[in-house]
Amino acid sequence: MPVNILNIETSEKICSVAMSTDGVIVSHRSSDEERMHGSVLTVFIEEIMRESGIDISHLHAVAVGKGPGSYTGLRIGVSVAKGICYAASIPLIAVDTLTIMTKGFLKAEAIDSKDLLCAMLDARRLEVYCAYFDTLLNLQGEIKAEIWHADSAKELLDFGKVHFFGSGAEKLEAMLIHSNSKVYKGYYSNAIDLGLLSFQSYQQSCFENVAYFEPFYLKDFVITTKKKDLLNSVNYGK
Repeated sequence: MPVNILNIETSEKICSVAMSTDGVIVSHRSSDEERMHGSVLTVFIEEIMRESGIDISHLHAVAVGKGPGSYTGLRIGVSVAKGICYAASIPLIAVDTLTIMTKGFLKAEAIDSKDLLCAMLDARRLEVYCAYFDTLLNLQGEIKAEIWHADSAKELLDFGKVHFFGSGAEKLEAMLIHSNSKVYKGYYSNAIDLGLLSFQSYQQSCFENVAYFEPFYLKDFVITTKKKDLLNSVNYGK
């Protein structure tokens, strides 16, 4: 039986919803209007259900981008996702925002397999939420909140090529100048890139406790300057 999953992503500026069947997107809506998540999210859900012919009774799960990201956006997305799960008695799947964004980036860009990827979300001032991945979407190290400075990625960049993308990379472009650095603009987390990830989680029964699940806010900022642990874990293929 085909697996239908409603995918919701409201972690940052884009409010997006996608219906997927066996990991393939069959209907999608998104908006980048500021502070409109609360007013458009349920409208989008109704539209894609009508367009796809898949209503709540035919859903197998709801997937949501769990953060980090906008506090308000996360609360809206997670609340709606949990409400649908309760009403339909179906599982909740949660995937972190940076993994979703990196999935979209890898789909769009041809990257050398030995290179490192750095997904970055704008937090505020010089703060970013960031995570490093290899080209197989394996997380290298952990997702962190960092106060960025000019030498934050120096050790990694001296070691090999790093691709920076996301709203945080756009904001800190002037600090990412290096012969091994490449900055990309226009990449944001989107529900259309959650479809395959949520299907894989469903197949592995990676479900959240609907009653107790909370977004991954990552509120406490950790100022980090050392990258030795990450350097030891990264494989640049050298």
